[in-house]
Amino acid sequence: MKKKILRRVLALARPHLFFVLASLLCAVVSVAAQLLIPVFCGNAIDAMLGAGRVQLSPVLRAIVLVASATLLGALAQKLQARANNRVTYAVCRDLRDRVSEKMQKLPLAYIDTHSVGDTVSRVVSDVDTLADGLLMGFTQFFSGILTIAATLGVMLWLNPVIALVVVVLTPLSILVARFIATRTHRYFAAQASVRGEETGLVNELIEGARVIKAFGREDESLAEFKEVNDRLESVSLKATFFSSLINPTTRLVNNLVYAAVILICALYKISDPLSTITVGVISVFLSYASQYAKPFNEISGVITELQNSLACAERTFEFLDAEEEIPDPEEPLTPPVSGEVCLEEVAFRYVPERPLIENLNLSVSPGQRIAIVGPTGCGKTTLINLLMRFYDVTGGAILVDGADIRQMTRKDLRARYGMVLQETWLKAGTVRENIAYGRPDATEAEIVAAAKAAHAHSFIRRLPDGYDTVIAENGGNFSAGQKQLLCIARAMLALPPMLILDEATSSIDTRTEMKIQDAFATMMSGRTTFIVAHRLSTIKEADVILVMKDGQVIEQGSHASLLAQKGFYATLYESQFGAV
Repeated sequence: MKKKILRRVLALARPHLFFVLASLLCAVVSVAAQLLIPVFCGNAIDAMLGAGRVQLSPVLRAIVLVASATLLGALAQKLQARANNRVTYAVCRDLRDRVSEKMQKLPLAYIDTHSVGDTVSRVVSDVDTLADGLLMGFTQFFSGILTIAATLGVMLWLNPVIALVVVVLTPLSILVARFIATRTHRYFAAQASVRGEETGLVNELIEGARVIKAFGREDESLAEFKEVNDRLESVSLKATFFSSLINPTTRLVNNLVYAAVILICALYKISDPLSTITVGVISVFLSYASQYAKPFNEISGVITELQNSLACAERTFEFLDAEEEIPDPEEPLTPPVSGEVCLEEVAFRYVPERPLIENLNLSVSPGQRIAIVGPTGCGKTTLINLLMRFYDVTGGAILVDGADIRQMTRKDLRARYGMVLQETWLKAGTVRENIAYGRPDATEAEIVAAAKAAHAHSFIRRLPDGYDTVIAENGGNFSAGQKQLLCIARAMLALPPMLILDEATSSIDTRTEMKIQDAFATMMSGRTTFIVAHRLSTIKEADVILVMKDGQVIEQGSHASLLAQKGFYATLYESQFGAV
């Protein structure tokens, strides 16, 4: 699984191959410069052995060469860092673009069944963690491998026996690192999962702060947060503890290697005072042994960070691999707009084993006003979701203007509808931008006219900056009624061929509602309109009233005819107006 995820991560860097190759080239130059410095220093040491035997010319030449190699290595490292940053953040930008594109393709069912906070965590913090791991990998992994290969080659050339001792002992640090890393991955995966859960809980607590305070549930909310936070602390401590073992254990192995090199070099010199192993050569070997061991230590740190990064990448890829909504047809139908809607034997169920709507038939002529009423949970909003194709029917078909909506593009279908929902949504921006959301090219006069028709103009004028007043996230600085008026103004400005009003005036006072009903009546004239309402007084003038119960249309007709039937609708109406 980890190898598959790593391959997917590396595939993201393929479009930026130029900068990857540039980073590799800079790594080669940097490593070469670092390997040459010990040789120059060793030559300088050998040129200064013994009193009165200092050879100034080789020493000065060594100083110049060391300074040149140092400058060259520093320049290469700087260029490598820039190339690595370019690759890392370009990969993260591309990944976030793909995530954003994916969000637009996900069905509403995914949004309905997944925590917003967890989704945000996958998109933001998980990608940031992946970026940290990639940056460390590109920066240290390439250089580390090159350093190991180059120092090993030079040491074999200088003295194969000492080199073999180093080769035998050093891989112990990799074995130790791998042993620990395989056990830390599950903790990092759990850490990412619990972090997403905590983000979702925090989002929920902030959004519901008023309700929590109103019901005095502060202590319970704190307890719930503490439980999740304690779990995050537990898995984070375990992940950090086990991953932090890698560095000291690999350093221990590296110090053993260093000591072994010193011991063998000393034994060589004692056994054969005339051997070619000079003090300068010993210093070169010690430098190379240190350089050879250092990348193992760095790579062990990279492995630790990669465990965390791959755990986060796995969550992001899970999001990208989520099942998308059925794609639009390659040759879609675009029937002329008339406002005709037909439901033929429509069936739908959210869960396969629990049917909700079965065998629903309905024929709506252009310009008709269709009211949908019934008790909570009977399927009213579900029917609206099916009309807009937020969900696909599991049986039967829905035809709009004579065409099956599955043969149309979603954009074309939804452009035929204007929606005002009970649950309001406003984007961060000005009042003007929110009203013009469906028609960005609308003129100022048209925006004001729509606001006046929705009876929102008067309160907008009283705002600090009028139509330029900035709306906080999801309209937090507006009342529920004001937000609903802005949503109504947005629909009135768009003037779509068909309308869906789902409890569109539920948050508005009765006096304003009566005025808006007159505006709605004007707007609905000649437009097919679906009205979902609990207050039956608002749908008396509907051409057809559908009475739903348990996913079925049990009664159908005008207000007067349904009252005359003395059925379920009459019971609902009497429950609201019987006393009057």
